[in-house]
Amino acid sequence: MYYVYMLKSKGIKPVTYVGYTNNLKKRVDLHNEGKGAKFTRGRKWKLIYMEKKNSKKEAISREYYIKKNRALRNKLKNENLNITSL
Repeated sequence: MYYVYMLKSKGIKPVTYVGYTNNLKKRVDLHNEGKGAKFTRGRKWKLIYMEKKNSKKEAISREYYIKKNRALRNKLKNENLNITSL
């Protein structure tokens, strides 16, 4: 099982980050510890969106689609979905 996820930074001017992983809790923790992707270092993050996918190929494809579709990304960012704690 793979997850496609979106993080939103905490702060005055929040930004988003989209990624995929097979261990969502561990990945979000790594981002918040400054050990995630270079773009995410130095910020604190909140998980605002996730989808489950059956294969790595599906997850990569969906991640790419969300990253390139600005309208969808903004919609997901502004919906403030309630994601339960991992």
